[in-house]
Amino acid sequence: MSIERIHSTERMSRIVKHNGTVYLCGQTAGQAEWDIAEQTRQCLAKIEALLNEAGSDKASMLSVTIYIRDMKDFAAMNAVWDAWVADLPKPARACVEARMARPEILVEMSVVAATAS
Repeated sequence: MSIERIHSTERMSRIVKHNGTVYLCGQTAGQAEWDIAEQTRQCLAKIEALLNEAGSDKASMLSVTIYIRDMKDFAAMNAVWDAWVADLPKPARACVEARMARPEILVEMSVVAATAS
């Protein structure tokens, strides 16, 4: 059984690869001055870069869990998300309202993807 951990710290790994599957830790973009749309764009850019580094891509996403600080921002977050996945096979997705680690974080996303074929 081969498990590869990339960008590991004493707390976690940003990327874990196992049996053709890529797991990303939760991605945030917690700049206090950014609104939910910009934080979502920044999260998605980080996700895309990490997937590419792991030998995957956004078309290979299997599942995405989205944590949103306040559901009043759901439509604005979805507008950015929908544009980002417009031409892709859609992953399974869940979105829940959650209290974040820091008050300036409005959205966090966790991704599971297959390695790119």
